[in-house]
Amino acid sequence: MRKLSITELHRISAEEFKQARKLPLVVVLDNVRSLHNIGSVFRTADAFRIECIYLCGITACPPHPEMHKTALGAEFTVSWQYVENTVQAVDNLRAQGYVVYSVEQVEGSTMLDELTLDPARKYAVVLGNEVKGVQQEVVDHSDGCIEIPQYGTKHSLNVSVTAGIVMWDLFKLLR
Repeated sequence: MRKLSITELHRISAEEFKQARKLPLVVVLDNVRSLHNIGSVFRTADAFRIECIYLCGITACPPHPEMHKTALGAEFTVSWQYVENTVQAVDNLRAQGYVVYSVEQVEGSTMLDELTLDPARKYAVVLGNEVKGVQQEVVDHSDGCIEIPQYGTKHSLNVSVTAGIVMWDLFKLLR
């Protein structure tokens, strides 16, 4: 096997990306504090043509050199908007017809490997702060919660890792 060169990957241009059909999925970052985590979410959102990222609360907005280290330019291709209050962002998305899931460990959560989605619907996922997770009030305003099954000793995953797992699984269910 031979590794492919960048030109052999046949990626679309930034302009083609802007015009391309997007996955009907919005990612909401609820008070994510690490610029590297935010950049990583942008980069993964670019890979799966996510519709938009909502940056809420203390979550930083592009452009920022530390964010760019992990986003590698995806902060310029993926649509984003800043909403100060995450609950307001969730309520607005629901009013626009999105089904909103918080990614959080709660009573009655749906395990990600058991999730079913309707490809005709639009979805949003809320990812929380690195220490406190998704705010309880945001969970209360969500349509449900998704949990990633874990079998080790730790209780959580890094938010950018969680974002990658969730976006990939939802991509497979919605494409």
